[in-house]
Amino acid sequence: MHILLTLLVGLFVGAVAKMVTPGRDAGGFVVTMLLGIAGAALAGFIGRSLGLFHAGEAGPGVLASFIGAVVVLAIFRVLSPRRMAPR
Repeated sequence: MHILLTLLVGLFVGAVAKMVTPGRDAGGFVVTMLLGIAGAALAGFIGRSLGLFHAGEAGPGVLASFIGAVVVLAIFRVLSPRRMAPR
């Protein structure tokens, strides 16, 4: 049940991050879900590094996961090659 909840929250957080961040992104709901899960993982890692969360706690929450997803999306856009428009 925990895995299903993680996937649903990841989908929600990834979708909101894509809506808020301007620009076009490729990918369907699986990529959006992975974006949200990666954002939660990043937020959890940073939170544990700063001492905000401890091992075994619930994790960063939806707001921190959203911020992490926006950061992951920004990093992805910087590192991804730009596609040229067809002439």
